[in-house]
Formats: sequence, structure tokens, C-alpha cells
Amino acid sequence: MTNIIKLKTGSPFEDQASYSRLVVVDNWIYVSNTAGRNPQTKVIPEDILEQTHQVFANIETALAAVDASLADVVCSRVFIQDPKDVPAVMALIGEKFRGVDPASTVTCPPLGSTVYKVELEVTAYRNASKAHVEVIRLSL
Repeated sequence: MTNIIKLKTGSPFEDQASYSRLVVVDNWIYVSNTAGRNPQTKVIPEDILEQTHQVFANIETALAAVDASLADVVCSRVFIQDPKDVPAVMALIGEKFRGVDPASTVTCPPLGSTVYKVELEVTAYRNASKAHVEVIRLSL
């Protein structure tokens, strides 16, 4: 039988838009697009890197609630409001995912509000961090 967990953080947006912060289907973990709002203070930092750090803190908290971590992430989708912020954000994401190397998409669409400068959505597989990984390098 398939087990499904739906994680709610108490955000009013989850009830308003009928979604979960994270959904687990067996070992697959789907984390909704996550912004840099501090859940305790409700503050969104103005600085893009501070927002990105908060995005990761929010995602790490959600993953930890279902016995997973950033090391289990297999795919990320990065949404950056302003293309000029891409190098700084991707450098920080590179640090966070160093050695994890998930598949990744980066795009610069308008986000739900101009206060959001970066959002991140990830897919993880529980215990992927413990799996045997084979790296294949193509010569171009």
C-alpha cells in the first residue's frame, strides 16, 4: 500500500490555496515552491542572499520533519525574479548542493510578489544520500 504524508506548516497560504508545503509518496518527497519568509517573524529579508538562506532553512526544516535532508535532493527548480541576481544566488545554491549535484532548472519569471526575489522547489528521494552513485561524464 502506498503511504502519503502531507506536511502543513500553518501558513495561511496553504489553506487558502489548498496545498501542502511538502508531500511524501513512499520515498519520493515533493517540496512546494518555497520563498524566503521567516515562519516565526513573517519577515522576508530584502537582501537576495538572506532570502536564499531563509529559503534553504524553510526547506531543510520541512525535509527534516520527514527524516530527509538536502543531501536527498535529486532535482531543484530555482526561480529568480531578476536575472542580474542569478550569479549570486547560484553561487550560494552551489555551496548548499556541493556533492549532491541534483538535476536543476533555473529560470527568471515574475514571482507571486515583488518582495520575493528567489524561490526554490525541490524533489527528494528519502535516503538518496546513502545510495551508490555513479557519475558518467560525457566528452563534448
